[in-house]
Amino acid sequence: IHSITGSLYLPLPFIHLMTLFYMFHKVLFLVHLLAYLASIMGNTLIITITWTDHRLQTPMYFFLRSFSFFECCFITTVIPKLLAIFLSGRQSISFVACFTQAFVFLFLGTTVFFLMAVLSLDRYLAICKPLYYSTIMNPRMCFLLVTACLSLGFVLMVVPIIMLSQSSFCGSHVIPHFFCDFGPLIHLSCSDTRSTEMLAFILALFILLTSLIITIIAYSNIVVTVVRLPSAKERQKAFSTCSSHLIVLSLMYGSCVFIYVKPKQTNRLDSNREAALVNTVVTPLLNPVIYTLRNKQVHQALRDALSRVRLQK
Repeated sequence: IHSITGSLYLPLPFIHLMTLFYMFHKVLFLVHLLAYLASIMGNTLIITITWTDHRLQTPMYFFLRSFSFFECCFITTVIPKLLAIFLSGRQSISFVACFTQAFVFLFLGTTVFFLMAVLSLDRYLAICKPLYYSTIMNPRMCFLLVTACLSLGFVLMVVPIIMLSQSSFCGSHVIPHFFCDFGPLIHLSCSDTRSTEMLAFILALFILLTSLIITIIAYSNIVVTVVRLPSAKERQKAFSTCSSHLIVLSLMYGSCVFIYVKPKQTNRLDSNREAALVNTVVTPLLNPVIYTLRNKQVHQALRDALSRVRLQK
């Protein structure tokens, strides 16, 4: 990093009011803390249930367990620092920590998107190719698919972050965001970042379009297959299994397309804050709720786990 050392400044849109509204500051801390804890607890519950219940030892729940784990890591890159700012009032972050946060945030976010595409493929094979499902989706293949998602996320995100870290930074140290993301960091650079911005735009387009195309193709085939099922009960079960996945996908795509799919990363930074809140707070909080409320197998596993706890008492 050239031309500048020390720390960056994270000016939350509402942080300037904290000296006048001390209680409001504490309320914001409490709201975000509760949302963070609820998200961590909900995703941890999914991981625990799908890990311990023998009926949920299937590829779909293996991918769902991986998804919940990465979601926990994803929000942990942002929310604890945000909570520390609310609690202490100190809004600084070092350059090293800032770039580390940006990289880990983007790396995990990319991994989650590819994992959602893998979930779509898993549902396609389970519903459209049931005779081949157990052969294709064996434990080794499941592990390789998750590893591939992680590897792609790392490789695709490390290049633009390295390019950006080699830019010159001068002038204002103020990040127009509540965490270190790619667009706000480009906003601080006084170098010519057009090539970096274009690379980021192409990568964002590739990641979102790849996962979206895979999902559309998979679910188009699923719909055709489900409509042809003779039993109404079977159709309802198939659609119920897939609907949770589609709800989560729509929330993720909506916020990420708004934030990242634009050639000029410094555009609409103010409005990006709201979309980023959806992506980093709201969606991870809703994911466990959506998956548990709409999944009868998870319901039964939770009831059985609670029954065992009562019996032990």
